[in-house]
Amino acid sequence: MAGSAHLDMLDENTDSFRGWETFVWHGFHLEDWKRHGVINRIAYFEVEILDPKSKAQLCYLDKVVPSATIAEIKGLFHKTYPKLYPSRQALKLHPEGKALNDEDVLEDLPVGTTATMFFQDLGPQIGWTMVFLAECLGPLFVYLLFYFRLPYIYRHEYDYIRSPLKVVRLACWCHCLHYIKKLVETIFIHRFSDGTVPLRTIMLLCLYYWGFASWQAYYINHPLYTPATYGRLQIYSALALFLLCEFGNLSVHLILNRISCNGSKPTEIPYPTNNPFTWLFFFVSCPNYTYEVGSWISFAVMTQCVPVGVFAFLSFIQMTIWARAKHKTYVKEFKDYPELRTAIIPLFF
Repeated sequence: MAGSAHLDMLDENTDSFRGWETFVWHGFHLEDWKRHGVINRIAYFEVEILDPKSKAQLCYLDKVVPSATIAEIKGLFHKTYPKLYPSRQALKLHPEGKALNDEDVLEDLPVGTTATMFFQDLGPQIGWTMVFLAECLGPLFVYLLFYFRLPYIYRHEYDYIRSPLKVVRLACWCHCLHYIKKLVETIFIHRFSDGTVPLRTIMLLCLYYWGFASWQAYYINHPLYTPATYGRLQIYSALALFLLCEFGNLSVHLILNRISCNGSKPTEIPYPTNNPFTWLFFFVSCPNYTYEVGSWISFAVMTQCVPVGVFAFLSFIQMTIWARAKHKTYVKEFKDYPELRTAIIPLFF
């Protein structure tokens, strides 16, 4: 009876209150408040998107739910500016600040109910699949131009005359095998996130990979090129190591293809299988990078070519940075992560 009396009083007095915050929660469950219309409003946000230089308003979004993510806000902005698709947008809380992540939630940001954001146009974007295809097709094509000695590369008497040295032919086969394997993996094995890369970045990446391929091919296929110092022993030992590393790299990529991920974060720990080439997982977090570096070092030893050695060294530095970042993610995400594992070099780092 006391509960019924309380409800009658609530019916008579609800309209006189401006907000449900003034009610005292004695004697009622959350369902009672909702049933009587007390809790029937959402504190919507207002989002104002400005140009970082002129501070001119580009877009005003009304009644944005507190749980909206930055990705959803980008989608709403895209409706106003169809040419500015979400992956091309960067939203910041300060003109010179860091871009917000797509996963960030509006109500978790240090803003009031009226949020002011600044828009940055990242320029045309291309997906990761196209990035990898461009990186691989270029070196494959460029190297063959030097191998077949097309005109205007070397002296005219060498036009279309391939080198008689066997190591030069082996180097071409190895170089082609490496990039054909990467193309096949890109199309059939690798799983890429929905992220994109600015077009200008792709141009720089292509300049890097295509340029190094040209530099390597020019010297390896040059008419004055001389084979390795220790002859067949050096060439075929390095060739064997190159093939082992290539197959090991492929084996690791097949395992990573079966690992479930939440976006770019893994949801399970990769472990070795019965395949001996996967046993590096006992010692390192990123054996695919270990094998990749091993391939380029062996190719440098086989050809005894300085440009290949420079490329192998720069690749090692870059892959070490990537491996350490991934290793850090594994350790952070999994408390039971194997302690013996290092990032890229077994037992070292």
